[in-house]
Amino acid sequence: GRNYQTVINKERAGEYLGKTVQVIPHITDEIKRRVLLLGQSNEHDIVITELGGTVGDIESLPYLESLRQLRWELGTDNCLVIHLTLIPYLKAAQELKTKPTQHSVKELLNTGIQPDILVCRTEYPINMDIRRKLALFCNVDVSSVIEALDAESIYDVPVLMLKEKLDSTVISKLRLKDRREPDMTAWNTFLGKLKNPKHEVTVGLVGKYIELQDAYKSIFEAFIHSAAVNECKVTVVPIHSESLENLPDKEVQQKLSGLDGMLVAPGFGHRGVEGKIRAIRHARERHIPFLGICLGMQCAAVEFARHKLGLEEAASSEMNPDTPHPVIDLMEEQRTISDKGGTMRLGAYDCQLRRQSTASKAYHALKISERHRHRYEFNNAYKESFEEAGMIPSGINPESGLVEILELKGHPWFVGVQFHPELRSTVEVPHPLFVAFIQACMASK
Repeated sequence: GRNYQTVINKERAGEYLGKTVQVIPHITDEIKRRVLLLGQSNEHDIVITELGGTVGDIESLPYLESLRQLRWELGTDNCLVIHLTLIPYLKAAQELKTKPTQHSVKELLNTGIQPDILVCRTEYPINMDIRRKLALFCNVDVSSVIEALDAESIYDVPVLMLKEKLDSTVISKLRLKDRREPDMTAWNTFLGKLKNPKHEVTVGLVGKYIELQDAYKSIFEAFIHSAAVNECKVTVVPIHSESLENLPDKEVQQKLSGLDGMLVAPGFGHRGVEGKIRAIRHARERHIPFLGICLGMQCAAVEFARHKLGLEEAASSEMNPDTPHPVIDLMEEQRTISDKGGTMRLGAYDCQLRRQSTASKAYHALKISERHRHRYEFNNAYKESFEEAGMIPSGINPESGLVEILELKGHPWFVGVQFHPELRSTVEVPHPLFVAFIQACMASK
């Protein structure tokens, strides 16, 4: 929606001098501007842009037209189109079918775009006859028909693409001079550790969206990154927070038994919050390693206030605006905002860590920067009483004084963070908090 919003704002500001605003050229020009934006810094040799969806979707038409124009403006040496297609396997006939790919390319040609490379998703290897057939009917080189075989793990895909010489094909078509062999040492080391773990832990993921496969995708990937560096297999047990709300204490304990660690996930709204609070109490009282992210950290503060400080009606003002003890409250700068679209505390913010804290030991640093996405924060009016009772504010934003990290004194590993560490984790640089959390889980076995 940002493309349309930008164009509307420009029209309201009079930048089009009263001209009729249309999808072409105004929306397509804005799409092209955004595609080219990253390349203007001169920090990158290649900018990769994905056009999602399927060729023929109504909503993707302006993007395809923008691509057609870019290809014409930049020239074939500077713009490369890689088309991802599916080669289905008919089990009854025991053969791979190329017709869907032929039709997909034909549909793409109707928009004025000729793909340079075909990347073919397939369950079974495609032989040379199929490659030649695709090349002939889709008007590409045989060497530009790339097999993308279903992989055991998404992390195998770069190795498979290297085997198919996708990288050298791209470099050749863009006429780039740098022909160095890629250094896959770190990646292959990661794969080796991922596939040959020496340890195993079970972590409970407590959330309210666990039925949606991709809702916590970044968290699952961060687990994989941090597990590999620890040569450990992490078995994640999804636990729906709502399922814990009306159970007797004994059944909650049974449902959460057998966990080596617990992560309480982020989210919005009151649904499932009481279940998260019950899970956190279980982790706190039974000394199970705990990591709370965003709402997970806020629920940890509420749980501590209720059961350690004796503030039985403590809550977040997001869930209960009338609570007498809003230990989590709306940020000051959010109080006058009625239009909530795009107004959250969003992006990277600095955080100063307390010396010798669990967080500083994980990061091996005293100053960090992490990504945020929220409106509510820890209420500093309760900071002193929390610290006296053993819940330490170990990470503070140096400019606003907002509490970014809470950790429990005397607990093996109990950390809640207001930010989203999972968004910064990568294969080669797994996030230090996740790495330390998995280490704590291993130590708790």
